[in-house]
Amino acid sequence: MTHKPTERVLNILNLLSISTKGLTLTEISEALNIPKSTLYPIMQTMLERNFVSLEKSSLKYSIGISAFCIGASYPRNKYMMDFIQKIMKNIVGNIDETCQMGILDGDNVLYVLKEDPVKDMDIRLISHIGKRIPAYCTALGKALLSEHTIEEIKALYPEGLKAITKNTITDFNILEKQLKKVRETHVASEVEEVTEFLRCYAVPLTSKGKIIGAISISIPTFRATEEKNKLAIELLLKAKEKIDSVGSD
Repeated sequence: MTHKPTERVLNILNLLSISTKGLTLTEISEALNIPKSTLYPIMQTMLERNFVSLEKSSLKYSIGISAFCIGASYPRNKYMMDFIQKIMKNIVGNIDETCQMGILDGDNVLYVLKEDPVKDMDIRLISHIGKRIPAYCTALGKALLSEHTIEEIKALYPEGLKAITKNTITDFNILEKQLKKVRETHVASEVEEVTEFLRCYAVPLTSKGKIIGAISISIPTFRATEEKNKLAIELLLKAKEKIDSVGSD
């Protein structure tokens, strides 16, 4: 027996996956014969979870970045993920440290790609593909949150910012200053906020002016020399430039 709410979600994704220009709420409603009053909360939930994206100027919905996590329902997504993974492998080859990609899933970072160096890791990361970690205390998360206002971030964390380690930023004002710097430099960072003895740098990835993901480099603090930190930032900014240029096509 078909579960109607699930069927509607799948039909929406199928419809958007074959639409090259996106569809408005009315167009989706008419195409799938779903009342707009029923459709709207479904679309809002899918929007919040990044399964669809909304172009504000045209009010048209299209497939979102979270489709990466459920398979290549949209061929270009598969191409982009392969392209990003190749760039991540190149980063690891140049710095010999772990590189990861994440997307924003509600108030968490959802890890979707990871490349480790060939050598044994000195510090075991708590993240892995499919893992979710609060965004506010990771470099990836700060990159992903950088386009949000502090009011939006407070709404994401109504109970405040909770400490994971003694170094976790728990003050919204400090976080706001850090995110302002990310917008200026395109580089986010954190030092031992999630994992002791680990420093991370990250950059947001954009498509048509919207942040769709982020990639990071994690470095054990005892290897985080000024030279290596500078190299990490340079590699990430170069990768961002390449990925953003493809995403804007």
